Amino acid sequence: MLRFGYLRKSRIFRMAMVGNYNSQKEWDAFMKKHTKVYLQGMGFDETDFIPCEVCGGRAVDIHHIEARGMGGNKEADVIQNLMALCRNCHIQYGDIKQHKEWLKRIHEKKLLKR
Repeated sequence: MLRFGYLRKSRIFRMAMVGNYNSQKEWDAFMKKHTKVYLQGMGFDETDFIPCEVCGGRAVDIHHIEARGMGGNKEADVIQNLMALCRNCHIQYGDIKQHKEWLKRIHEKKLLKR
């Protein structure tokens, strides 16, 4: 099973998984909270192409710019702290301290354009 929140709701994946969910409510419960916050905040639908905010490729991860921490931090699940990244950019830049301010600047520009 894919672990990426909104990618799981892609049209093709949804068609493949339709037998496993009895209602839209069950399907929505399947999606992680921070993914829902990002989609809503950026004006995307679960069937939209979501671009990586760094390279423009297909995003597969919703990255927390400021990490949630081990126990989880509900304050981290706000649109100002969430950005869509492709797998390569997430690995290359996502959790590397030196890139945090750069990622914040990129995301702030995307927020202004929405």
